[in-house]
Amino acid sequence: MTTWRIVRLFAGIVILASLALGAWVSPWWLLLTAFVGANLLQSSLTCWCPLEIVLRKLGVQSGC
Repeated sequence: MTTWRIVRLFAGIVILASLALGAWVSPWWLLLTAFVGANLLQSSLTCWCPLEIVLRKLGVQSGC
C-alpha cells in the first residue's frame, strides 16, 4: 500500500470517528473534522502532508 492510499484511509477513519464523537460526545469534536478536511485540501494542492513524511520514514512506498 502506498503513502497516498494510507493518508486517505487514515483521513477517512479520523473524519468518521470525529463525526461520531461530535454527535454523541461533544460538538467540539467537529473541529477535528474541519482540520482533517483542511489538511486534505492543502495536501491536494501541494502534494505534501505531515503523515506522508512519517510514513516515508517508516519505509512505506511513496505514491504522490
